Amino acid sequence: MSADIPVPQEPADALAAVVALRRLADQLEDAAVEQAMRAGWSWPQVAEALGVTRQAVHKKHVKRLIAAGVTLRRRQ
Repeated sequence: MSADIPVPQEPADALAAVVALRRLADQLEDAAVEQAMRAGWSWPQVAEALGVTRQAVHKKHVKRLIAAGVTLRRRQ
């Protein structure tokens, strides 16, 4: 393991930190995707920026974005 990454000595603490970071990353992704879509980005643009497929980003975010009132671009 890299000496640059501080890891708690207790496994439970280390694992709790992983869970907290994943939640934070998910929240950051949700906010960034919503911001991009409100700015008029397409699904392929968002997918490329995240390093995933268009289908993956659409599946993960479409329902939440619709519920948030985001106007989504249609395929042309």
